Amino acid sequence: MNREINVRPISGALGAEIEGVDLSQDLSNEAFDKVHRAFLDHHVIFFRDQNDLSPERHKAFGRRFGSLNVHPYVKGMEGHPEILEIIKEPEEKTNFGGGWHTDMSFLEEPALGSILHAIEVPPYGGDTLWANQHMAYDALSDGLKATLEGLTAIHSAGREYGPKGQSAMGRQSMETKQADNAPEFEHPVVRTHPETGRKGLYVNPAFTLRFKGWTKRESRPLLNYLFEHSRQEQFTCRFRWEAGSVAFWDNRSTWHFALNDYAGHRRYMRRVTVNGDRPF
Repeated sequence: MNREINVRPISGALGAEIEGVDLSQDLSNEAFDKVHRAFLDHHVIFFRDQNDLSPERHKAFGRRFGSLNVHPYVKGMEGHPEILEIIKEPEEKTNFGGGWHTDMSFLEEPALGSILHAIEVPPYGGDTLWANQHMAYDALSDGLKATLEGLTAIHSAGREYGPKGQSAMGRQSMETKQADNAPEFEHPVVRTHPETGRKGLYVNPAFTLRFKGWTKRESRPLLNYLFEHSRQEQFTCRFRWEAGSVAFWDNRSTWHFALNDYAGHRRYMRRVTVNGDRPF
């Protein structure tokens, strides 16, 4: 039985820790509604001490929000293709997710959210940062908002998962494949959240290539401005992982960045990604 549920914000921009929820058990409708509300209000929510969360229960929690994604370029966990095992061994130099991005924006219907469970964490480092893209949009001038409203951006996995991309690099611990001839998809630069109706920026450094109808060279100055703007400290929160911690973030309204500052130590996480819908 779940205890009293408490929601405690961790920063002024986004993020909240939720106490009184055991994700290894079925959530009552009342408990689920509180978790869902916190997810929409805070954009990323955290649960501590979820050491009993099995792969099956991890997937079951994700399915309360929608169907689960099978990653097109990264092999899933043995027996659980919907679960990514995000591993960095002590001798590896490059981590997975080590740059500002939004998960799966390279799909025609990008991810709703991602649920990451910490199995093994380094003794220090390995924090994750998130950035609130509603706040980033709200802080723009009215003139730039008006300009962006009419723009569409082209997203693709081709650069990140291509032959020279960081995410497709040969890894000892994760099996990835190159995105040869990766498709391109169009998404609005200003996205309306389908559940809250709030507007937010929907471009990211990893997967946004250019604006529709613009060349890459023409697109670069404005994209670089938006990328720099969107990761300002006042829009962010930072989470210190412990073994058993879970983070669930809204890919429709956030960016995130996995810090790579724990050389010589192992980090092992499991991620379930909930499918979303086409941005508008």
